[in-house]
Amino acid sequence: MTPLLNWLGTLPGALTQGLIWGIAAIGIYITFKVLDVADLTVDGSIVTGAAVCAFLLSKDVNIWVAILCAFIAGMLSGLVTGFLHTLLGIPVILAGILSQLMLWSANLLILGGSIIALSRFKYADKVLITAESSAQNINVYITIGILLAFCVVIIALLYWFFGTELGMSLRSTGNNLEMSRAQGINTDFTKVLGLALSNGIVALAGSLLAQQQGAANINMGRGAIVIGLAAVIVGEALCAKATANFAVRLIFVVIGAIVYWLVYQTVIFLGLPSELLKMLSALVVAIFLGAPYLKKKYFANNKKKGGAVNA
Repeated sequence: MTPLLNWLGTLPGALTQGLIWGIAAIGIYITFKVLDVADLTVDGSIVTGAAVCAFLLSKDVNIWVAILCAFIAGMLSGLVTGFLHTLLGIPVILAGILSQLMLWSANLLILGGSIIALSRFKYADKVLITAESSAQNINVYITIGILLAFCVVIIALLYWFFGTELGMSLRSTGNNLEMSRAQGINTDFTKVLGLALSNGIVALAGSLLAQQQGAANINMGRGAIVIGLAAVIVGEALCAKATANFAVRLIFVVIGAIVYWLVYQTVIFLGLPSELLKMLSALVVAIFLGAPYLKKKYFANNKKKGGAVNA
């Protein structure tokens, strides 16, 4: 019974991480599913959001202002990637890598080193969420409530935005680039807008992550794209294929992140060496990305064989 209770005690922390990374996954969903591009900027922009928030908090700036500045900094990161792609014709994957490299230096300058630690006692009354993850501490449940509110507000705003003419133009760009151009849509503008919005949301998640961890670290963004993609793919797998509602899909992206972190926390609890955790993340993404292709190929072969027999 004790091992089970110990495992249950880890769930609030896993849920907190899942909700934060669910917000980041929503940003990644915009580029990966809506724009249909793979943006690697997020490994840097999530650190930018954390660094900006932690730096401003260390200067006694209001937490809401710090979060807003983190969001704007993330949008600027996405703008850089967008301009490298649209103005210079650099493929979006390479543009993201270049932006990520630039952000590494920028983040070091903001942090003034490799880390800004938020003193648990000095900043406890300034942050929205707590670094405490113990199931016995009421603050962790307040944190979960605040993060749920963030998710609801972000999903509601995105649902509204993507129902506007500009939002529909952005979705059209991802669905059919050439047809969108033929309809008079400025696809370069919508690409830049999508990348900026995506990285702004990712940076916002980074600002929340810095508060939850009690520090902003230059290495905290490593593997962010893998975690985000895992959440998106798991969410897509859980979501019914017939469901076309955009808000529902975003909700399942958050659920996918929560499921990912619950599995992640369980694997850690069972004693998997920490050196293998990144490999586990990559394997989860590879399995969920490859499953539709293998399923299609397997069933297509079966249908062909069945057709040949019936002939």
